[in-house]
Amino acid sequence: MSTCIFCKIARGEARSWKVYEDESVYAFLDINPVSEYHTLVIPKAHYENIFDVPEHELLRVMAVVKKLVVLYRERLGINHVQIINSSGREAQQDVFHMHFHIVPRKAGDGQNVVWRTHPEWREKFDAMVERLK
Repeated sequence: MSTCIFCKIARGEARSWKVYEDESVYAFLDINPVSEYHTLVIPKAHYENIFDVPEHELLRVMAVVKKLVVLYRERLGINHVQIINSSGREAQQDVFHMHFHIVPRKAGDGQNVVWRTHPEWREKFDAMVERLK
């Protein structure tokens, strides 16, 4: 897509701080980092979200996520990360080019992902699983 900022980054038309690139995947530091080495990993081809990306492309992206977290551990001593993908507006996706965040974490970093749990939904589990058959 000609107007997608991540497509422009992957094509070299917009500035980025590249940490990895191969024929189909590009990884770069997030311009709005929540921690040091907060990295975005994208397919070079445009897919809006995880629902659109072909499985083989997703596997390539995830292989790079793994490669980078191992590199960060070996070179930087980063031993705790969150891997995050948001797919769809209601899931808080804000750039509509499929991507994964690698967010290095450490105690006291001020970041706190808190999920509101719903144990009352357990009584629906049998019906929920049945719908998937």
